[in-house]
Amino acid sequence: MWYLAPLSNADIIASTTYHIVPQLTTPIRLQEYGVGIFASVPTKSAWKKVLNKNLVTVNDTIANTATFIKGGETISLLKPLEPKTRKKLIFELKVIFEDEHLAIIHKPAGILVSGNSFKTIANALPQNLKPSCLVDATTPQPVHRLDYATTGLLLIGKTASSIRKLNLLFENKKIQKIYYAVTIGEMELSGKISSEIDGKNSESLYAVIHSVASEKYGLLNLVKIDPKTGRRHQLRKHLASIGNPILGDQTYGKEGFILKGKGLYLHAYSLEFTHPFTAEQIHVKDNLPKRFTKIFGILK
Repeated sequence: MWYLAPLSNADIIASTTYHIVPQLTTPIRLQEYGVGIFASVPTKSAWKKVLNKNLVTVNDTIANTATFIKGGETISLLKPLEPKTRKKLIFELKVIFEDEHLAIIHKPAGILVSGNSFKTIANALPQNLKPSCLVDATTPQPVHRLDYATTGLLLIGKTASSIRKLNLLFENKKIQKIYYAVTIGEMELSGKISSEIDGKNSESLYAVIHSVASEKYGLLNLVKIDPKTGRRHQLRKHLASIGNPILGDQTYGKEGFILKGKGLYLHAYSLEFTHPFTAEQIHVKDNLPKRFTKIFGILK
C-alpha cells in the first residue's frame, strides 16, 4: 500500500543552496564531483544543464562544465524560492542493510526505480531510510537500476561522496551482482553470452541450477546469471538471443508463450563489494521470491 503525505514547512526549497568542498587529494571536475551533493541535481547530465544556465557558482564565480575544484571551495546552487509540487510518497520498503553512507533495499516488482512518475523507489527512499548524520548527507539515491518488473537488491547512496564512490565502483566493475531467472526451453547447462547492446560490448555468464518439465512450456529452468557488464535489458536480451527467454518477459519473450499478469521471473539475488568507506566486505543476499519456489521448490 502507498499513499500521499502532506507537505510540511521543511518542504520549501531555499533560493540558494550551499556546499563546502572538503579537502581533496586530487582536483576533480565540478560536474563529476557534484553528483549527489544537491538533491535537485542528481546526475552528470543534470549538472551540465544547471551549469549551462549559469545557476552554479564556486567561490562566487559562475562555474561552467570546465570548472575544476581542489578542495575548500563553496559551491552555490541558485534556485527561485518555490514550494515543492510533489508530495511525499509513503510506500513501505524492506531495508536489508543500512549505515550512514549507503543502504541496500529490496525492490518489489511493479515499481520504477526512478523517473518522471510519482510512484518510484527514489521518491519512497527518504521515508524508509534513516537520515545520514555525515556532513555531505543528501537525499538518498539509487546508484543503479532494475527494470519495472524485476525484483531484488538495489544499492542506495546516502551521501554525496558515497554516491560518487559507488558509481565509480560500478564503472570499474568492482561490484559483483548475481541474478536468478526462470527461462523457457532446453538450454546448455552453462555458457557465456556476448553481444553488442546500444553500440557497446556486453557479456553475461550463466549456469542452469535446476530444470522441471512444464506442460505449457516444455521445460522451465532456474538459471544463475553473472552479468559482467550492465547494459539496458542485458539479461533479458541475452537469454532471448539464445532461444531461452525469461518467463513473463512481454518484450523479448516468444509469441504465444507470454505469461500475462504474473510478472517477470528475474530477481537480483546478491550484491558483493568492498565498502568504499569502512573497507568492510559487503555480501548481501535476497531470497528467491515465492513464485520461484512454487516452480522449483526450496533448493539448497
